[in-house]
Amino acid sequence: MVIMDFLERNSKLYPNDVALVEINPQAMPKSWREYGLIESSPDAKYRQSITWREFDTKANRFANLLLTRGIKKGDKVAVLLMNCLDWLPVYFGILKTGALAVPMNYRYTQDEISYCMELSDSTNLVFGPEFVGRVTSILDKLSYVKNFFYVGNDVPDFADSFNTMVQYCSSTAPAVDLSENDYAAIYFSSGTTGFPKAILHTHAALLSSCRTEQNHHGQKKDDVFLCIPPLYHTGAKMHWFGSLMTGGKAVLLKGVKPEWILKTASDEGATIVWLLVPWVQDILDAIERGDVDLADYKLDQWRLMHVGAQPVPPSLIHRWLSVFPKHQYDTNYGLSESIGPGCVHLGIENVRKVGAIGKAGYLWETKVVRPDGTEVGEDEVGELIVKGPGVMKCYYKNPAATAEVLKDGWLYTGDMAKLDDEGFIYLVDRKKDVIITGGENIYPVQIEDYLRAYDKIKDVAVIGLPDNRLGEIAAAIIELKPGASCTEDEINLFCEELPRYKRPKKIIFAEVPRNPTGKIEKPKLREIYCGGRLVEQQTTR
Repeated sequence: MVIMDFLERNSKLYPNDVALVEINPQAMPKSWREYGLIESSPDAKYRQSITWREFDTKANRFANLLLTRGIKKGDKVAVLLMNCLDWLPVYFGILKTGALAVPMNYRYTQDEISYCMELSDSTNLVFGPEFVGRVTSILDKLSYVKNFFYVGNDVPDFADSFNTMVQYCSSTAPAVDLSENDYAAIYFSSGTTGFPKAILHTHAALLSSCRTEQNHHGQKKDDVFLCIPPLYHTGAKMHWFGSLMTGGKAVLLKGVKPEWILKTASDEGATIVWLLVPWVQDILDAIERGDVDLADYKLDQWRLMHVGAQPVPPSLIHRWLSVFPKHQYDTNYGLSESIGPGCVHLGIENVRKVGAIGKAGYLWETKVVRPDGTEVGEDEVGELIVKGPGVMKCYYKNPAATAEVLKDGWLYTGDMAKLDDEGFIYLVDRKKDVIITGGENIYPVQIEDYLRAYDKIKDVAVIGLPDNRLGEIAAAIIELKPGASCTEDEINLFCEELPRYKRPKKIIFAEVPRNPTGKIEKPKLREIYCGGRLVEQQTTR
C-alpha cells in the first residue's frame, strides 16, 4: 500500500463530498466584510472547493502530464507554492509518477531556492505567482531544470501553464509500480544552523504518519479540519493526513487574523483546529480586548484545539481552556526528520499534564539519554531520542550529518528534555540553545515560559550574549502587547521569583521574529544582538 491509495479510495467512496476548501479573506470586498454579506458574494475567489473525485482527477492529470515530459520514478519535482487548492493535487500527482515531491519553504530567498533545488537534484519546478521574481532572477543557475510548471494566470514565457495543460491529460491513474519502501519525498530542515539539510523519506513513512495522526486525534468522516500553517511543512500536511485517511473535509485558510480564524471555523463547521502559539495568543488577546465577540460565531461543534511546532507555554493553554472549557486540548512533538508531528504525543486524556509534550506516540519509541547514551533518571536533563517508522532514511547526500543524528535506528533530536515520575516528557530546550553562564546551564525555554505569564508580554525569546566574566549571560527580547507600556525594572521585579542565575541580565524591548511554522528565529536574533550590530533599545514602550 502507498499513500495515494487513500486518495483513490476516497474518490470512489465519496466522489461528490467536499475534500478541500480554500478561504481567502483578502479577496472579500470591504462592504461584505463590514455588513456580513459573504454568503451572497459573487466573488468565487473568496471561497473555492473541490470534491474527492476532482482532487484525484487533477492529481492523475498532473501525473500523466509529468510522464509525458519524461519524468520517471526516482526523479525529483520541487514545489514552491503558497497554500491553495492545487497544492495537494500537485503533491499527489508527483507521487503517482513514482517521482519524489520536494516541497520548499515559501520564504526562501532566490539563493535558498537555487541551493535547495541543486541539493535535492530537482530537475522540475512547480511554482506560483508569488515566486516569479525570485525564480526569474536565478534562471541562469537553474539551467539544468527541464520543466517549469506555473500555477496561476499570466504565465511567464519560460514556464508551462499547469491549469491549461492538465486539462488535456488523461484522468486515469498511471500504472506505476510502487511499494512502501520506495522513496516518496524530500523535505528540508528549518535551517537553524545555516542552509537547510535535505531529508529523505519513503512511502512507508508517509503511511505511518497517517496512522499516527488518526490514532491520536480520532478523526472521523464528519470531522472538519481547519488548516492554516503552510503545506510545505510536514506539520500541516501530516495533520491533514488524518482527514485523508477518513475522507473528511479540510479547510485551507489563507490568513491568521483572529476574526478570520473564528469566522472560518464557524462558517465551515470546523471540529479540529491546529494552531501555532502566536495565533492562540492573538485570539485570546482579541477576545480580552473585545475586538471579537464569541457570540458572533457558531463554535459549538469545535471539539479539539491542538498546538505544536514549538514549546507551548502552559499559562497560555490554561488561558485558552478558561475561555473554551469544552475544548479538548492536545500537543504533538515532531521533526521533519521524523515525518512531522506525533512521535511524542500528550493525548487529550492528559490535559492535567499541560506543559509536557507527552509520551511516545502511536508506533513510536522514545528515550531521554545522557551523552554516553545511558537513560537519565527522573527530573534529569538529557537529549530526547526517538525511534519509529517515520524516521528519515538519511540527510540526502550528507552522510556525515546523517551519522551524527542516526544511531542504531534512533534519531537524536538535539532537544534537551526531562521525565517526570509518570514518564511524561518535558522539553527543556534545544541543545544548541543552552546558555552556559558561570558554569551553570540555563535553558531559555524555562525563562520564556515564566516571562509569558506576565500580562503585558505578548512574546519573548531568550538568547545568550557573550560576557567576558561569565562566558554568556541570558538576554530576554520582549515583545509587548499592543498599547502596553513596561519598564526594565518591572521585568526585573517580576523575575525575582526565579533563581538568581536564571534571571535575564539584559532586557531588550523589540519584536520577536517567528518563522511560518511558529518557531522563534533565534539565529536571526543572535545575528542582530551578537553579531556586532547590537543597538541600544529603549527600555520602555
